Amino acid sequence: MAPAGGPGAKKGILERLESGEVVVGDGSFLLTLEKRGYVKAGLWTPEAVVDHPDAVRQLHTEFLRAGSNVMQTFTFSASEDNMESKWEAVNEAACDLAREVAGKGDALVAGGICQTSLYRHHKDEVRVKKLFQLQLEVFIKKNVDFLIAEYFEHAEEAVWAVEVLKESGKPVAATMCIGPDGDMHGVTPGECAVKLVKAGAAIVGVNCRFGPSTSLKTMRLMKEGLRAAGLKAHLIVQSLGFHTPDCGKGGFVDLPEYPFGLEPRVATRWDIQKYAREAYNLGVRYIGGCCGFEPYHIRAIAEELAPERGFLPPASDKHGSWGSSLNMHTKPWIRARARREYWENLLPASGRPFCPSLSRPDN
Repeated sequence: MAPAGGPGAKKGILERLESGEVVVGDGSFLLTLEKRGYVKAGLWTPEAVVDHPDAVRQLHTEFLRAGSNVMQTFTFSASEDNMESKWEAVNEAACDLAREVAGKGDALVAGGICQTSLYRHHKDEVRVKKLFQLQLEVFIKKNVDFLIAEYFEHAEEAVWAVEVLKESGKPVAATMCIGPDGDMHGVTPGECAVKLVKAGAAIVGVNCRFGPSTSLKTMRLMKEGLRAAGLKAHLIVQSLGFHTPDCGKGGFVDLPEYPFGLEPRVATRWDIQKYAREAYNLGVRYIGGCCGFEPYHIRAIAEELAPERGFLPPASDKHGSWGSSLNMHTKPWIRARARREYWENLLPASGRPFCPSLSRPDN
């Protein structure tokens, strides 16, 4: 199967999903740009779109080349309460960068908002909604293709976000950063999904905080909740690029390795191919990643689902399927690894003989 050619006529997000098309999301920005020296850990705010636009543009481009259909604006935590006077310039620059790169392929631009610091301290609906409204005004001005309310640990605040975003008339996706135990107020995943759909979200699911296998468990519960309520919605999953089976309810942020010692937990490309296939079999058609999800992970999704999509991403031109490029190696034991069975059954070692395989969360 040859890599895809140039961009074609762009269909909207709902048109794609309603036709059964697989939409491949993008991946990690905050953690990846922190490692590259462009984001500071702590507040995790995205000033890089103004201070280092080339770095953000490059990462968008890598995800596009790897197969992403969506360029999500790098506007995580870019609300007025986190960025004060800089918030508007950051949101505008993020939209411009995403649009610029999306125009080089068959990708849509998604304007993204996330949970606020204000909600955790005051739970003031009017003030929280005002913060969302300010970002939405920029997204409308920049004419993004659709909107994503992501990374919400409380269903109530996520519902508020959806209620604001749907006023734009653009399609709205909403993702919670929860695991199978539900949100921080005890709302189950199924109940969260129902609340989001009733609020107006057309696409619902989870992102961040948990690894691939845990995220898919949560997606099953969301799907069951929607079915039981007689509701329909498109499903989205954008998990971590890390294995986190030892997480508590708060997810990977409570692990002692967060955020600077997570590298031993990184999923392999083969782990992500399995994640993509399981998500697809579950009925999820918008599949991407979040923190720790590098461009080669996105390529793994695109390659695993190439039979369904009908093409490979441009980055596959430099990647042999299931290690097939190793066939030309001079050493026979390495040539023997050029097969799917080898990589599917590999149990990778960490190379750290005195380290545990699991950790105890701090909270």
